[in-house]
Amino acid sequence: MLDATTRSGGTATASPRAAATEPAAAVPAAPPVPVVPATSAYAPPARWARVLLSPWARLCLLLALLTTAGVSVLLFEPQRLLAHGWPPQLGGAAAALVFAAAYGLCTVAFVPRPLLNLAAGALFGSYLGLAAALAGTVLGAGAAFGLGRLLGQDALRPLLRGRLLTAADGQLSRHGFRSMMAARLFPGVPFWAANYCAAVSRMSWTAFLLATALGSIPNTAAYAVAGARASAPTSPAFLLAMASIVVPAVLGTAVAWRKRHHLRRR
Repeated sequence: MLDATTRSGGTATASPRAAATEPAAAVPAAPPVPVVPATSAYAPPARWARVLLSPWARLCLLLALLTTAGVSVLLFEPQRLLAHGWPPQLGGAAAALVFAAAYGLCTVAFVPRPLLNLAAGALFGSYLGLAAALAGTVLGAGAAFGLGRLLGQDALRPLLRGRLLTAADGQLSRHGFRSMMAARLFPGVPFWAANYCAAVSRMSWTAFLLATALGSIPNTAAYAVAGARASAPTSPAFLLAMASIVVPAVLGTAVAWRKRHHLRRR
């Protein structure tokens, strides 16, 4: 029905009810915006991070660090500084603390501990030299154990498949304190080898450090006393120290020779 304006010749307008029923003009839809995953921009860095943090990458880093340390020892010979003198501006306990720190770093770099122990006794005497050498021993062992546990354990544990390796790993993992005490008391076990074998096993930090500190006392004390009394090689203290070095080495070799078949059968 037309309203009054339409009948009088004016412009025709639809009533609100009619306007509401008329279909709305079709509005073209906007093209879909491609959705980019939020992580796609970070995929390459994340992939590289996984590669760099993989067990084998960390093992390669450990080998590179140890190789660099060994080459540095061969080129710069830091043990000569420990064996032949110390900076004159340091003395007493301060020099012993610096010596202990240098001792620990040198053991990580495969410098033989007997030489360092002799140097400790020659530089600081029997008592302070023993304290400095023991502190350096625990520091170096802890550093090597931490590096091996962080960088090498995940890659090397799957390789422990042989009977001998499995037996050694089980012994270190189940009887950590006792095994490490035996390794420290036995003169034939290299210091660095015991550190990294313990790191690959499941031995706890507490058992490793405590056994290292206690088990290293006899051998370290013998070398420290020998270094302190090296100027008097016929003195009873020097002869007793040398006997304390030689006799355990001979006994340990004999025991290892007798136990070799037992270890292979395990």
